[in-house]
Amino acid sequence: MARKTIEYRVEDEGRDFGKLFELREMPCTQAEKWALRVFLAVASNGIELPDDVANAGFAAIAAMGLGLIGKLPYKDAEPLLDEMFTCVRIKPDPGNRGVVRDLVEDDIEEVKTRVKIRMAVFKLHADFSKAAAPSTLAQA
Repeated sequence: MARKTIEYRVEDEGRDFGKLFELREMPCTQAEKWALRVFLAVASNGIELPDDVANAGFAAIAAMGLGLIGKLPYKDAEPLLDEMFTCVRIKPDPGNRGVVRDLVEDDIEEVKTRVKIRMAVFKLHADFSKAAAPSTLAQA
């Protein structure tokens, strides 16, 4: 089965209104490594997690939300946050849905757009495992 891909259209008023983005799920190995780096960063910064939470992988991150990354110092969170945007491409002409390209700096002009896209990328990756998260975390 192919990786999940969704479209995200900016509906907030502002400079990004109407822009259309394609969000694509990370390959499994990349997603696993990303989740592991989150757990290692959290652990190395003394942030307490339930026992055996790493066994749940992305499911645990899904259950705890982006707030987990928000507890990290910026130097540790920055590469994790940046990697999320490797899943984002733009459809520069929303009328021609077949044309997609990598982002350039000026494609996103509002901070709130970046935040909402980041949340959508997180949701794209975490939704598949939410059903597993409660049972796995309940054991922790």
